[in-house]
Amino acid sequence: MPRYEYKVIPAPAKGRKAKGVKTPEARFALAVEDVLNQMGAEGWDYLRAELLPSDERSGLTGSTQNWRNVLVFRRPLEGDVEAFQPRLIEAPDPTVPAVRPESWPVDPQEPKLQAPAKRAADEDNGVEDTEESTDLGPALTARAQQARTGKAAAEAEDDGPEGSGPDGDGETGPDEKPGGRG
Repeated sequence: MPRYEYKVIPAPAKGRKAKGVKTPEARFALAVEDVLNQMGAEGWDYLRAELLPSDERSGLTGSTQNWRNVLVFRRPLEGDVEAFQPRLIEAPDPTVPAVRPESWPVDPQEPKLQAPAKRAADEDNGVEDTEESTDLGPALTARAQQARTGKAAAEAEDDGPEGSGPDGDGETGPDEKPGGRG
Protein backbone atom coordinates (compact mmCIF):
# COMPACT_ATOMS: atom_id res chain seq x y z
CA MET A 1 0.00 0.00 0.00
CA PRO A 2 1.53 3.31 -0.98
CA ARG A 3 2.39 5.82 1.72
CA TYR A 4 1.71 9.51 1.25
CA GLU A 5 2.87 12.82 2.59
CA TYR A 6 0.28 15.55 2.98
CA LYS A 7 0.33 19.31 2.68
CA VAL A 8 -2.39 21.60 4.03
CA ILE A 9 -2.53 25.23 2.91
CA PRO A 10 -5.05 28.00 3.58
CA ALA A 11 -7.66 28.35 0.87
CA PRO A 12 -7.74 31.70 -0.90
CA ALA A 13 -9.90 34.19 1.02
CA LYS A 14 -10.58 36.52 -1.91
CA GLY A 15 -10.43 36.44 -5.67
CA ARG A 16 -7.63 37.53 -7.97
CA LYS A 17 -8.12 40.17 -10.64
CA ALA A 18 -7.29 39.23 -14.18
CA LYS A 19 -8.11 40.46 -17.67
CA GLY A 20 -11.57 39.29 -18.76
CA VAL A 21 -12.61 38.08 -15.28
CA LYS A 22 -15.38 40.41 -14.10
CA THR A 23 -17.60 38.75 -11.43
CA PRO A 24 -16.53 38.07 -7.83
CA GLU A 25 -17.32 34.35 -8.28
CA ALA A 26 -15.08 34.12 -11.35
CA ARG A 27 -12.26 35.96 -9.56
CA PHE A 28 -12.47 33.61 -6.59
CA ALA A 29 -12.54 30.55 -8.88
CA LEU A 30 -9.44 31.90 -10.64
CA ALA A 31 -7.61 32.25 -7.31
CA VAL A 32 -8.46 28.64 -6.36
CA GLU A 33 -7.50 27.43 -9.84
CA ASP A 34 -4.12 29.15 -9.58
CA VAL A 35 -3.39 27.47 -6.22
CA LEU A 36 -4.42 24.05 -7.54
CA ASN A 37 -2.29 24.43 -10.68
CA GLN A 38 0.72 25.64 -8.70
CA MET A 39 0.53 22.69 -6.28
CA GLY A 40 -0.04 20.25 -9.16
CA ALA A 41 3.10 21.53 -10.89
CA GLU A 42 5.03 20.71 -7.70
CA GLY A 43 3.73 17.12 -7.78
CA TRP A 44 0.93 17.45 -5.23
CA ASP A 45 -2.48 15.84 -5.89
CA TYR A 46 -5.52 17.77 -4.66
CA LEU A 47 -7.38 15.67 -2.10
CA ARG A 48 -10.13 17.86 -0.59
CA ALA A 49 -11.11 21.16 1.00
CA GLU A 50 -11.90 21.25 4.72
CA LEU A 51 -13.55 23.73 7.07
CA LEU A 52 -11.81 23.35 10.44
CA PRO A 53 -12.14 25.14 13.80
CA SER A 54 -9.21 27.17 15.09
CA ASP A 55 -8.95 28.41 18.70
CA GLU A 56 -7.19 31.77 18.84
CA ARG A 57 -6.31 34.16 21.63
CA SER A 58 -8.52 37.17 22.12
CA GLY A 59 -7.22 39.82 24.46
CA LEU A 60 -5.08 38.88 27.46
CA THR A 61 -6.92 35.79 28.73
CA GLY A 62 -9.76 35.13 26.33
CA SER A 63 -9.97 32.91 23.28
CA THR A 64 -12.32 32.68 20.32
CA GLN A 65 -13.04 29.95 17.84
CA ASN A 66 -12.60 30.87 14.19
CA TRP A 67 -13.36 28.57 11.26
CA ARG A 68 -10.67 28.23 8.59
CA ASN A 69 -10.93 26.89 5.05
CA VAL A 70 -7.92 24.81 4.02
CA LEU A 71 -6.95 22.80 0.96
CA VAL A 72 -5.47 19.34 1.46
CA PHE A 73 -2.94 17.88 -1.00
CA ARG A 74 -0.98 14.62 -1.02
CA ARG A 75 1.76 12.88 -2.96
CA PRO A 76 3.47 9.50 -2.64
CA LEU A 77 6.59 9.40 -0.50
CA GLU A 78 9.75 9.44 -2.56
CA GLY A 79 11.10 6.04 -1.46
CA ASP A 80 7.78 4.22 -1.70
CA VAL A 81 7.22 4.77 -5.40
CA GLU A 82 9.90 2.25 -6.36
CA ALA A 83 8.71 -0.24 -3.76
CA PHE A 84 5.30 -0.43 -5.41
CA GLN A 85 6.27 -0.76 -9.03
CA PRO A 86 4.54 -3.64 -10.82
CA ARG A 87 6.75 -6.64 -11.42
CA LEU A 88 6.51 -9.17 -14.17
CA ILE A 89 5.50 -12.71 -13.30
CA GLU A 90 6.77 -15.70 -15.20
CA ALA A 91 4.65 -17.09 -17.98
CA PRO A 92 3.37 -20.64 -17.47
CA ASP A 93 5.50 -23.39 -18.93
CA PRO A 94 3.82 -24.52 -22.18
CA THR A 95 5.36 -27.99 -21.89
CA VAL A 96 3.42 -28.80 -18.68
CA PRO A 97 -0.13 -29.96 -19.44
CA ALA A 98 -2.90 -28.07 -17.71
CA VAL A 99 -5.09 -30.05 -15.29
CA ARG A 100 -8.72 -29.88 -16.24
CA PRO A 101 -11.63 -30.91 -13.98
CA GLU A 102 -12.75 -33.63 -16.39
CA SER A 103 -9.29 -35.23 -16.21
CA TRP A 104 -9.31 -35.12 -12.40
CA PRO A 105 -7.96 -36.95 -10.47
CA VAL A 106 -4.42 -37.14 -11.72
CA ASP A 107 -3.66 -39.81 -9.13
CA PRO A 108 -5.79 -42.95 -9.76
CA GLN A 109 -6.12 -43.48 -5.97
CA GLU A 110 -8.14 -40.26 -5.55
CA PRO A 111 -11.92 -40.34 -6.02
CA LYS A 112 -13.38 -38.74 -9.13
CA LEU A 113 -14.99 -35.32 -8.87
CA GLN A 114 -18.70 -35.32 -9.60
CA ALA A 115 -21.05 -32.39 -9.80
CA PRO A 116 -23.95 -32.76 -7.38
CA ALA A 117 -27.07 -34.03 -9.11
CA LYS A 118 -29.84 -31.46 -9.36
CA ARG A 119 -33.08 -32.49 -7.81
CA ALA A 120 -36.44 -31.15 -8.93
CA ALA A 121 -37.08 -29.84 -5.41
CA ASP A 122 -33.88 -27.75 -5.53
CA GLU A 123 -34.91 -25.84 -8.62
CA ASP A 124 -36.57 -22.49 -8.01
CA ASN A 125 -39.53 -21.86 -10.27
CA GLY A 126 -40.10 -18.36 -8.87
CA VAL A 127 -43.41 -19.26 -7.20
CA GLU A 128 -43.67 -19.21 -3.42
CA ASP A 129 -44.48 -22.58 -1.88
CA THR A 130 -47.92 -22.23 -0.28
CA GLU A 131 -48.41 -25.82 0.88
CA GLU A 132 -48.85 -26.20 4.61
CA SER A 133 -46.03 -27.92 6.38
CA THR A 134 -47.02 -31.19 8.02
CA ASP A 135 -44.03 -31.17 10.36
CA LEU A 136 -44.80 -28.34 12.79
CA GLY A 137 -43.02 -29.84 15.74
CA PRO A 138 -44.51 -30.84 19.07
CA ALA A 139 -44.52 -27.36 20.62
CA LEU A 140 -46.41 -25.74 17.75
CA THR A 141 -48.81 -28.68 17.45
CA ALA A 142 -49.69 -28.44 21.16
CA ARG A 143 -50.11 -24.67 20.88
CA ALA A 144 -52.42 -25.02 17.87
CA GLN A 145 -54.50 -27.67 19.67
CA GLN A 146 -54.76 -25.42 22.73
CA ALA A 147 -55.87 -22.50 20.56
CA ARG A 148 -58.54 -24.66 18.86
CA THR A 149 -59.99 -25.97 22.11
CA GLY A 150 -59.92 -22.50 23.68
CA LYS A 151 -61.70 -21.04 20.65
CA ALA A 152 -64.33 -23.79 20.67
CA ALA A 153 -64.97 -23.22 24.38
CA ALA A 154 -65.28 -19.46 23.86
CA GLU A 155 -67.76 -19.96 21.01
CA ALA A 156 -69.85 -22.29 23.19
CA GLU A 157 -70.01 -19.65 25.93
CA ASP A 158 -71.01 -16.94 23.44
CA ASP A 159 -73.86 -18.99 21.99
CA GLY A 160 -75.45 -19.73 25.36
CA PRO A 161 -78.76 -21.59 25.57
CA GLU A 162 -81.28 -21.34 22.77
CA GLY A 163 -83.63 -18.38 22.97
CA SER A 164 -81.46 -16.37 25.31
CA GLY A 165 -82.18 -13.11 23.46
CA PRO A 166 -85.01 -10.90 24.75
CA ASP A 167 -87.28 -11.89 21.93
CA GLY A 168 -86.39 -15.57 22.32
CA ASP A 169 -84.84 -16.07 18.88
CA GLY A 170 -81.29 -16.62 20.18
CA GLU A 171 -79.90 -13.60 18.34
CA THR A 172 -79.27 -10.08 19.47
CA GLY A 173 -81.12 -7.50 17.41
CA PRO A 174 -79.99 -3.95 16.62
CA ASP A 175 -81.78 -2.46 19.63
CA GLU A 176 -80.99 -5.36 21.98
CA LYS A 177 -77.89 -5.64 24.12
CA PRO A 178 -75.99 -8.91 24.42
CA GLY A 179 -76.83 -11.01 27.44
CA GLY A 180 -80.62 -10.60 27.06
CA ARG A 181 -80.94 -7.11 28.50
CA GLY A 182 -82.98 -4.78 26.39
